[in-house]
Amino acid sequence: MSNESNVLTLKTLLGDYPNTLALKGGEVRSPNIAFDFADVKVPNTAFKDVVRQLKYDVAELAIVTYLQAKAHGKPLVLLPAVVVGALAHPYLVYNAERGKLAPADLKGRRVGIRAYSVTTAAWIRGILQNDHGVDLDSIKWVTFEDPHVAEYQDPVTAVRAPAGKQLVQMLLDGEIAAGVIGGADLKDERLQPVIDNPKEAAKAWCDKNGALPINHMLVVKASLAKSNPEAVKEVFRLLRQSKQAAPAAGDLDPIQFGLENIRPSLDLIVNYSAQQRLIPAKVAVDELFGDVTRNLV
Repeated sequence: MSNESNVLTLKTLLGDYPNTLALKGGEVRSPNIAFDFADVKVPNTAFKDVVRQLKYDVAELAIVTYLQAKAHGKPLVLLPAVVVGALAHPYLVYNAERGKLAPADLKGRRVGIRAYSVTTAAWIRGILQNDHGVDLDSIKWVTFEDPHVAEYQDPVTAVRAPAGKQLVQMLLDGEIAAGVIGGADLKDERLQPVIDNPKEAAKAWCDKNGALPINHMLVVKASLAKSNPEAVKEVFRLLRQSKQAAPAAGDLDPIQFGLENIRPSLDLIVNYSAQQRLIPAKVAVDELFGDVTRNLV
């Protein structure tokens, strides 16, 4: 964080998305603050730096990682600004070449996830437990990475994949029964959703819960929120303006701003995280924010 010629420069971790394009491209700007954007193509690879080294003044951060960081006293403050969100149901898949698999069939099976505390995996486990009656402890969760927050320890039901193994290849080889995957891997026709008609199921889930699955939100260093609340308000305004410059995303748009718009979603992920022992206990949604950030609208 530097301040030259009355322009505050903030070291920032923010990915390239339709909702961040105007901000990162300079179309949306401020006379008072500037952003020193980190050259990180996949932001989740830098989330350890956010919570362990406090490397950034402003950063996108997975919401479960933030909940864990908050539980362990990391000096970060949440803004009511969603950066990334996606319907979770389609990301849990099985290898159709090895037979059909439904949620109830996961009992006693091995399921691959990048890391136990990954937010998408937390949403999916919450859906399996609360909507499909799956006992999460009956599943062996095969992981490939450490949690971002060093103080958190995976449960005994999580085991590390052998070194050098890849999640999708293990799924194709039958070494795991299902896996949480994303991106281009979902285009492989052999990989089919464990939850039937996942998009329709996700829409019904959203309607039932009055919520949308949040993945990444914006955080700032607590020291910045304390020393320069106006800068934090400006960061929020700029990100919101950048989102408004993006193409419309349709009815189920998780990229929301303002606490009341995202309260149901936050309440749900807090509940899921407590159920799954990702955090020691439930925390009130209002307590996730600071006095400055709670009231940003």
